[in-house]
Amino acid sequence: MVNVALTPDTQPRAPAVIVQLLERLDLTYQTRAEQPAQNPAQRVQAILLDDALGALLVLYPQSQLLDLGRLAELTGRRLVAVKPERLRHMLDTHQLSVLPALPALTSSPCLYDERLLNEPTLLLDSGQPGVLLEMSCAAFRGLLHKASAARVGEPLDDIRPNRNRPDDDRAEINQAVLAFTARRIQQRLEQTLEIPPLPSTAKKIISLRVDPHASVDAITAVVETDPALAAQVVSWAASPYYAAPGKIRSVEDAIVRVLGVEVVLNLALGLALGKTLNLPKDQPQQATPYWQQAIYSAAVIEALTRAMPRAKRPEVGLSYLAGLLHNFGYLVLAYVFPPHFSLFCRHQEVNPHLDHSVIEHYLLGINREQMGSELMRCWDMPEELVTALRFQHDPDYQGPHAAYPNLVCLAVQLLRKHGIGSGPPTTIAQSLFERLGISRSQADEVMSTVLEAEAALRELSLHFNVRN
Repeated sequence: MVNVALTPDTQPRAPAVIVQLLERLDLTYQTRAEQPAQNPAQRVQAILLDDALGALLVLYPQSQLLDLGRLAELTGRRLVAVKPERLRHMLDTHQLSVLPALPALTSSPCLYDERLLNEPTLLLDSGQPGVLLEMSCAAFRGLLHKASAARVGEPLDDIRPNRNRPDDDRAEINQAVLAFTARRIQQRLEQTLEIPPLPSTAKKIISLRVDPHASVDAITAVVETDPALAAQVVSWAASPYYAAPGKIRSVEDAIVRVLGVEVVLNLALGLALGKTLNLPKDQPQQATPYWQQAIYSAAVIEALTRAMPRAKRPEVGLSYLAGLLHNFGYLVLAYVFPPHFSLFCRHQEVNPHLDHSVIEHYLLGINREQMGSELMRCWDMPEELVTALRFQHDPDYQGPHAAYPNLVCLAVQLLRKHGIGSGPPTTIAQSLFERLGISRSQADEVMSTVLEAEAALRELSLHFNVRN
């Protein structure tokens, strides 16, 4: 008996293996195209976990954050997301691209959040990106006859990350540090967190950035005081991305023949700041490497800035630097909360439907944007940069220096649509394009240009890993 509801030819189709499985189970369903407006309480998130005892499939609504600590209390097991290569092998066996929310497919034990059954209709991943299976709660129950029910998630309505209340940042940071160090906090942030002071090279570069009469000789002299930094600037200029004619032999060559004063100053500053904190040894599986994401973001932001009308266009070099350092709070969190950072990584892996700020706020009480921007302020970095880091995930921000966080916000969302960076892609508001004076077609052209240079940009990112 075939129980697939009749749909027009234009409707999306589920993979053949899924159709056959549901026919065998005698379950009625319809196929639906994934849409941004679909109710997350009805969207079933499937994640495959494992430990030494074996695999466990967990199903929960996308309106929740899966709490691994709560799961450990329920099961007595320390489960983490399966390795990407193992999941890929399983999906390839069935010619699928994403994990379907169908226990019968994996043959693993299944645990589901009982609040899924409060919804009259549910939407499940079919195994084909963008194609969902819609079925009634009664039909969904038919998938769960061997599964166990529990409450494994935390409703997102109860998690409120601070995205637009900067006046609360210091208090929330201190509260978070208190919670994880069990000591009173009375010093300034940089003393409290024991973060390295601003490097002397960075201080000198900042002075040159604000000096309209800074000469090439002065910039060269500062960069050459740090041999590793000088080598990276020369390597950068000699990379295929710039396709410079002839051999680049010195920092002066890099400035005069290829990069220019503004690019070298911002590049050198980004390198100097980035080296104050090492890259964490742990990171979420399948995460875009830190510097690779930074380089991509900077390239996209630079191109978007140049596409803006002159009357609205901010300083190109500073917007490039904002892109380069936009994720700096990631390094700060890893430095300040090392064991809890690993916990964040594991939660990021099992909550791919959530933005990192939600998970960070749930686990730590703060997020990387708060930490990164506060450190930049303590280091007396330009207010434009502080604002860019702090409000980069607020698409409605219209306060002072709004162009900088608006550009970062747009670039991050554009990159997410191409699988670069962390977090789910979201619909980009038309108002964001309008404030920047950029059309969607212009943004698409920028992305096409950057993606064409993907190999060269990836090579550029390697120059940032000399010490890290």
